[in-house]
Amino acid sequence: MKEEDAKFVGTIPALYDEHLGPAIFAPHARELARRVAPQPARGAAQPRLLELACGTGVLTRALLESLPPACEIVATDLNEAMVERARAVAGDSPRARSVTWRTADMMELPFEPGRFDAAACQFGLMFVPDKARALRETARVLRPGGAFHLATWCALDENPFAAVTHRLIASFFPSNPPSFYDVPFSLPDPQVLAALLRDAGFESIEIERRELPVVAKSAEHFARGLVEGNPVIAAIREAGLAPGPIVAAVAQALRAFGGDAPFRSMSRALHASARFQGNTRG
Repeated sequence: MKEEDAKFVGTIPALYDEHLGPAIFAPHARELARRVAPQPARGAAQPRLLELACGTGVLTRALLESLPPACEIVATDLNEAMVERARAVAGDSPRARSVTWRTADMMELPFEPGRFDAAACQFGLMFVPDKARALRETARVLRPGGAFHLATWCALDENPFAAVTHRLIASFFPSNPPSFYDVPFSLPDPQVLAALLRDAGFESIEIERRELPVVAKSAEHFARGLVEGNPVIAAIREAGLAPGPIVAAVAQALRAFGGDAPFRSMSRALHASARFQGNTRG
Protein backbone atom coordinates (compact mmCIF):
# COMPACT_ATOMS: atom_id res chain seq x y z
CA MET A 1 0.00 0.00 0.00
CA LYS A 2 1.21 3.49 -0.87
CA GLU A 3 1.32 6.03 1.97
CA GLU A 4 -0.89 8.44 0.04
CA ASP A 5 -3.65 5.82 -0.17
CA ALA A 6 -4.37 6.40 3.53
CA LYS A 7 -4.42 10.22 3.46
CA PHE A 8 -8.01 11.40 3.85
CA VAL A 9 -7.45 15.17 3.89
CA GLY A 10 -8.70 18.43 2.37
CA THR A 11 -12.17 18.13 0.87
CA ILE A 12 -12.17 14.33 1.12
CA PRO A 13 -13.75 13.95 4.60
CA ALA A 14 -16.87 15.97 3.74
CA LEU A 15 -17.36 14.28 0.36
CA TYR A 16 -16.72 10.85 1.91
CA ASP A 17 -19.27 11.49 4.64
CA GLU A 18 -21.99 13.04 2.47
CA HIS A 19 -21.71 10.94 -0.68
CA LEU A 20 -20.43 7.55 0.53
CA GLY A 21 -21.47 7.41 4.19
CA PRO A 22 -25.23 6.90 3.74
CA ALA A 23 -24.86 4.63 0.71
CA ILE A 24 -22.21 2.08 1.66
CA PHE A 25 -20.98 2.66 5.21
CA ALA A 26 -24.17 3.29 7.20
CA PRO A 27 -25.88 -0.04 6.38
CA HIS A 28 -22.88 -2.04 7.61
CA ALA A 29 -22.47 0.31 10.59
CA ARG A 30 -26.01 -0.44 11.76
CA GLU A 31 -25.38 -4.18 11.49
CA LEU A 32 -22.06 -3.94 13.30
CA ALA A 33 -23.45 -1.71 16.04
CA ARG A 34 -26.15 -4.27 16.83
CA ARG A 35 -23.43 -6.79 17.70
CA VAL A 36 -21.54 -4.47 20.03
CA ALA A 37 -22.65 -4.78 23.64
CA PRO A 38 -19.61 -4.17 25.85
CA GLN A 39 -19.92 -5.55 29.37
CA PRO A 40 -17.83 -3.78 32.02
CA ALA A 41 -15.24 -5.67 33.99
CA ARG A 42 -16.30 -6.72 37.46
CA GLY A 43 -16.27 -3.70 39.74
CA ALA A 44 -16.06 -1.18 36.86
CA ALA A 45 -18.45 1.76 36.88
CA GLN A 46 -19.26 1.72 33.16
CA PRO A 47 -18.34 -0.20 30.01
CA ARG A 48 -15.65 1.27 27.79
CA LEU A 49 -15.58 0.87 24.00
CA LEU A 50 -12.69 1.72 21.68
CA GLU A 51 -13.49 2.47 18.06
CA LEU A 52 -10.56 2.15 15.67
CA ALA A 53 -10.33 3.96 12.30
CA CYS A 54 -13.57 5.80 13.01
CA GLY A 55 -13.32 7.87 9.82
CA THR A 56 -16.06 10.50 9.74
CA GLY A 57 -17.97 8.76 12.53
CA VAL A 58 -20.52 6.71 10.58
CA LEU A 59 -20.13 3.75 12.93
CA THR A 60 -19.73 6.06 15.93
CA ARG A 61 -23.15 7.56 15.30
CA ALA A 62 -24.68 4.10 14.95
CA LEU A 63 -23.05 3.08 18.23
CA LEU A 64 -24.46 6.16 19.96
CA GLU A 65 -27.93 5.09 18.85
CA SER A 66 -27.55 1.45 19.92
CA LEU A 67 -25.49 1.58 23.12
CA PRO A 68 -26.76 2.69 26.53
CA PRO A 69 -25.80 6.22 27.64
CA ALA A 70 -23.57 4.77 30.36
CA CYS A 71 -21.16 3.36 27.77
CA GLU A 72 -17.98 5.38 27.32
CA ILE A 73 -16.84 5.58 23.67
CA VAL A 74 -13.33 6.56 22.60
CA ALA A 75 -13.27 7.04 18.81
CA THR A 76 -9.89 7.17 17.06
CA ASP A 77 -8.53 7.64 13.55
CA LEU A 78 -5.11 8.22 12.03
CA ASN A 79 -6.36 11.22 10.01
CA GLU A 80 -7.06 14.33 12.07
CA ALA A 81 -9.23 15.77 9.29
CA MET A 82 -11.54 12.74 9.48
CA VAL A 83 -11.76 13.03 13.26
CA GLU A 84 -12.63 16.72 12.97
CA ARG A 85 -15.42 15.91 10.53
CA ALA A 86 -16.72 13.12 12.78
CA ARG A 87 -16.75 15.44 15.79
CA ALA A 88 -18.59 18.18 13.88
CA VAL A 89 -21.24 15.85 12.43
CA ALA A 90 -21.86 14.14 15.78
CA GLY A 91 -22.87 17.53 17.15
CA ASP A 92 -23.07 18.84 20.67
CA SER A 93 -25.88 16.81 22.20
CA PRO A 94 -25.29 15.42 25.71
CA ARG A 95 -24.88 11.92 24.24
CA ALA A 96 -22.44 13.06 21.55
CA ARG A 97 -20.42 14.93 24.16
CA SER A 98 -19.79 11.60 25.88
CA VAL A 99 -17.55 10.53 22.97
CA THR A 100 -13.83 11.16 23.33
CA TRP A 101 -12.24 11.82 19.93
CA ARG A 102 -8.56 10.97 19.48
CA THR A 103 -6.06 10.92 16.64
CA ALA A 104 -4.30 7.57 16.98
CA ASP A 105 -2.36 5.03 14.95
CA MET A 106 -3.77 1.49 15.18
CA MET A 107 -0.22 0.14 15.22
CA GLU A 108 0.70 2.16 18.32
CA LEU A 109 -2.34 2.87 20.46
CA PRO A 110 -1.89 5.48 23.21
CA PHE A 111 -3.78 3.51 25.87
CA GLU A 112 -2.75 1.38 28.80
CA PRO A 113 -3.23 -2.42 28.73
CA GLY A 114 -6.73 -3.66 29.52
CA ARG A 115 -8.29 -0.20 29.22
CA PHE A 116 -11.36 -1.25 27.20
CA ASP A 117 -14.16 -3.80 27.49
CA ALA A 118 -14.71 -3.97 23.72
CA ALA A 119 -13.37 -2.62 20.45
CA ALA A 120 -14.88 -2.04 17.00
CA CYS A 121 -13.39 -1.27 13.60
CA GLN A 122 -15.35 -0.83 10.39
CA PHE A 123 -13.41 -0.96 7.10
CA GLY A 124 -10.16 0.30 8.59
CA LEU A 125 -7.88 -2.70 9.04
CA MET A 126 -7.21 -2.98 5.30
CA PHE A 127 -5.38 0.37 5.34
CA VAL A 128 -2.93 -0.60 8.08
CA PRO A 129 0.57 -1.48 6.80
CA ASP A 130 1.24 -3.96 9.62
CA LYS A 131 -2.09 -5.63 10.33
CA ALA A 132 -0.63 -8.18 12.75
CA ARG A 133 0.85 -5.40 14.87
CA ALA A 134 -2.42 -3.45 14.84
CA LEU A 135 -4.36 -6.48 16.02
CA ARG A 136 -1.84 -7.17 18.78
CA GLU A 137 -2.26 -3.57 19.88
CA THR A 138 -6.03 -3.99 19.89
CA ALA A 139 -5.70 -7.11 22.03
CA ARG A 140 -3.29 -5.34 24.37
CA VAL A 141 -5.76 -2.57 25.24
CA LEU A 142 -8.66 -4.99 25.76
CA ARG A 143 -9.28 -6.63 29.10
CA PRO A 144 -9.36 -10.45 29.13
CA GLY A 145 -12.73 -11.51 27.78
CA GLY A 146 -13.15 -8.27 25.84
CA ALA A 147 -14.86 -8.48 22.46
CA PHE A 148 -13.63 -7.16 19.12
CA HIS A 149 -16.06 -6.53 16.26
CA LEU A 150 -14.87 -5.57 12.79
CA ALA A 151 -15.78 -5.47 9.13
CA THR A 152 -13.67 -5.77 5.98
CA TRP A 153 -14.85 -5.59 2.39
CA CYS A 154 -15.20 -8.69 0.26
CA ALA A 155 -13.29 -8.75 -3.03
CA LEU A 156 -13.42 -5.83 -5.45
CA ASP A 157 -15.31 -7.87 -8.05
CA GLU A 158 -17.98 -8.67 -5.46
CA ASN A 159 -18.69 -4.96 -5.01
CA PRO A 160 -19.65 -3.72 -8.48
CA PHE A 161 -19.87 -0.04 -7.54
CA ALA A 162 -16.15 -0.15 -6.65
CA ALA A 163 -15.05 -2.43 -9.48
CA VAL A 164 -16.56 -0.20 -12.16
CA THR A 165 -15.10 2.92 -10.56
CA HIS A 166 -11.63 1.38 -10.36
CA ARG A 167 -11.78 0.31 -14.00
CA LEU A 168 -13.05 3.62 -15.35
CA ILE A 169 -10.59 5.77 -13.40
CA ALA A 170 -7.76 3.64 -14.79
CA SER A 171 -9.05 4.20 -18.34
CA PHE A 172 -8.31 7.93 -18.05
CA PHE A 173 -4.62 7.27 -17.33
CA PRO A 174 -2.28 6.46 -20.24
CA SER A 175 -0.01 4.63 -17.79
CA ASN A 176 0.42 3.96 -14.05
CA PRO A 177 -3.24 4.24 -13.04
CA PRO A 178 -3.94 4.82 -9.34
CA SER A 179 -4.08 1.74 -7.17
CA PHE A 180 -6.21 3.13 -4.34
CA TYR A 181 -9.18 0.81 -4.89
CA ASP A 182 -6.98 -2.23 -4.47
CA VAL A 183 -6.43 -1.26 -0.81
CA PRO A 184 -9.92 -1.28 0.79
CA PHE A 185 -10.70 -4.60 -0.91
CA SER A 186 -7.40 -6.27 0.00
CA LEU A 187 -8.62 -8.40 2.93
CA PRO A 188 -11.52 -10.44 1.53
CA ASP A 189 -10.48 -13.94 2.65
CA PRO A 190 -12.17 -15.05 5.90
CA GLN A 191 -9.44 -17.63 6.54
CA VAL A 192 -6.72 -14.98 6.31
CA LEU A 193 -8.68 -12.68 8.61
CA ALA A 194 -9.27 -15.48 11.12
CA ALA A 195 -5.56 -16.37 11.13
CA LEU A 196 -4.59 -12.75 11.81
CA LEU A 197 -7.01 -12.58 14.72
CA ARG A 198 -5.88 -15.92 16.14
CA ASP A 199 -2.21 -14.94 15.98
CA ALA A 200 -2.99 -11.75 17.89
CA GLY A 201 -4.49 -13.73 20.78
CA PHE A 202 -8.18 -13.68 19.84
CA GLU A 203 -10.45 -16.70 20.25
CA SER A 204 -14.12 -17.56 19.65
CA ILE A 205 -13.75 -16.11 16.15
CA GLU A 206 -16.92 -15.85 14.08
CA ILE A 207 -16.91 -14.47 10.54
CA GLU A 208 -19.89 -14.18 8.25
CA ARG A 209 -20.37 -12.74 4.80
CA ARG A 210 -22.99 -9.97 4.73
CA GLU A 211 -24.71 -8.62 1.63
CA LEU A 212 -26.47 -5.30 2.21
CA PRO A 213 -28.24 -2.84 -0.09
CA VAL A 214 -26.54 0.24 -1.48
CA VAL A 215 -28.94 3.14 -1.97
CA ALA A 216 -27.70 6.56 -3.14
CA LYS A 217 -29.58 9.75 -4.01
CA SER A 218 -28.51 9.39 -7.62
CA ALA A 219 -25.81 7.73 -9.68
CA GLU A 220 -24.02 11.07 -10.09
CA HIS A 221 -24.14 11.84 -6.35
CA PHE A 222 -22.65 8.44 -5.57
CA ALA A 223 -20.09 8.70 -8.39
CA ARG A 224 -18.77 11.98 -7.01
CA GLY A 225 -18.08 10.30 -3.68
CA LEU A 226 -16.41 7.33 -5.35
CA VAL A 227 -14.09 9.62 -7.34
CA GLU A 228 -13.57 12.63 -5.05
CA GLY A 229 -14.38 11.23 -1.60
CA ASN A 230 -11.22 9.19 -1.13
CA PRO A 231 -7.46 9.55 -1.79
CA VAL A 232 -7.77 8.51 -5.47
CA ILE A 233 -8.64 12.16 -6.19
CA ALA A 234 -5.07 13.16 -5.30
CA ALA A 235 -3.69 10.90 -8.03
CA ILE A 236 -6.23 12.28 -10.50
CA ARG A 237 -5.21 15.87 -9.79
CA GLU A 238 -1.51 15.06 -9.82
CA ALA A 239 -1.97 13.64 -13.33
CA GLY A 240 -3.49 16.95 -14.42
CA LEU A 241 -6.90 15.40 -15.00
CA ALA A 242 -10.21 17.11 -14.28
CA PRO A 243 -12.46 15.02 -12.04
CA GLY A 244 -15.69 16.09 -13.79
CA PRO A 245 -15.45 13.82 -16.85
CA ILE A 246 -14.39 10.89 -14.65
CA VAL A 247 -17.37 11.43 -12.35
CA ALA A 248 -19.65 11.56 -15.39
CA ALA A 249 -18.23 8.32 -16.81
CA VAL A 250 -18.60 6.52 -13.49
CA ALA A 251 -22.16 7.83 -13.08
CA GLN A 252 -23.10 6.54 -16.53
CA ALA A 253 -21.69 3.11 -15.73
CA LEU A 254 -23.49 3.03 -12.38
CA ARG A 255 -26.82 3.87 -14.03
CA ALA A 256 -26.39 0.94 -16.39
CA PHE A 257 -26.74 -1.59 -13.58
CA GLY A 258 -28.24 0.34 -10.66
CA GLY A 259 -30.60 2.87 -12.16
CA ASP A 260 -30.84 6.47 -11.04
CA ALA A 261 -32.54 8.67 -8.43
CA PRO A 262 -32.13 6.53 -6.45
CA PHE A 263 -29.24 4.34 -7.50
CA ARG A 264 -29.58 0.83 -6.07
CA SER A 265 -27.08 -2.00 -5.83
CA MET A 266 -25.51 -4.32 -3.24
CA SER A 267 -22.34 -4.32 -1.16
CA ARG A 268 -20.63 -7.37 0.29
CA ALA A 269 -18.41 -7.50 3.36
CA LEU A 270 -17.12 -9.78 6.09
CA HIS A 271 -18.43 -9.10 9.60
CA ALA A 272 -16.26 -10.65 12.29
CA SER A 273 -16.42 -11.01 16.07
CA ALA A 274 -13.77 -12.40 18.41
CA ARG A 275 -12.74 -12.33 22.06
CA PHE A 276 -9.37 -11.63 23.64
CA GLN A 277 -8.60 -14.19 26.33
CA GLY A 278 -5.43 -12.66 27.69
CA ASN A 279 -2.77 -14.52 25.72
CA THR A 280 -1.58 -11.90 23.22
CA ARG A 281 1.75 -12.58 21.51
CA GLY A 282 4.69 -10.30 20.79
